[in-house]
Amino acid sequence: MSTSPILIGCAHGTREEAGQQVIRELLDDVRAATGLEVREAFVDVQDPKVDEVVHAIPEGEGLSAIVVPILLAGGYHVYVDIAEAVEHRADVVSAPALGPDSRLIDIVVQRLDEEGVPHDATVVLAAAGSSDPRSQADTDAAAEMLRERWGGPVRIGFAAGTQPSVADAVAQARGNGEDGVVAVASYLLAPGFFQRRIEKAGADYVTGPLAPHPALVQIMADHYQSLLPDVSS
Repeated sequence: MSTSPILIGCAHGTREEAGQQVIRELLDDVRAATGLEVREAFVDVQDPKVDEVVHAIPEGEGLSAIVVPILLAGGYHVYVDIAEAVEHRADVVSAPALGPDSRLIDIVVQRLDEEGVPHDATVVLAAAGSSDPRSQADTDAAAEMLRERWGGPVRIGFAAGTQPSVADAVAQARGNGEDGVVAVASYLLAPGFFQRRIEKAGADYVTGPLAPHPALVQIMADHYQSLLPDVSS
């Protein structure tokens, strides 16, 4: 009798209880939706770390586990931390980051609508930030998707790690005469330090993080499914 590979949901990690709870509930939702064995792992701050979780899985002849990063953009954590955790295990593979994905932008637009943001407002897409150019490229792609959907200008701001900061992006929008309303659209997964930082950036509106949302469950399930062996005849 064949057993489905374990889904390892690998998040960044946070000291914030509210953020930890959101990720825990997301994994619970994935477990309920898929019927899979789902284990949690982290690349920073929290335990268990992803390499420890992979190491604890007995080696199998087929595919034993699939790591699905709970990260919105690729970068060091995907291409180094997670990649190194699986590189010596032929029976464990890793999926790409959750974004860019048009379904994430659906959530961003939904959050903006929930806050009542006018559709001609300037939106600052507020990402966590990374010095890794691959992560920045993914965030650029997400912003371009949002530009295709949004009526007003779209800028990028970062909560940490690179420039411009979210506060600077808000100030630049006002100084550039992008008249009237400036909204910060959180491109973060869960509440915590970064979310509080972007809430203080001086915008007229600030949206909440992307999770919880059923689209995140579907994206994670799709990433897992895409790495299953093709058993069609």
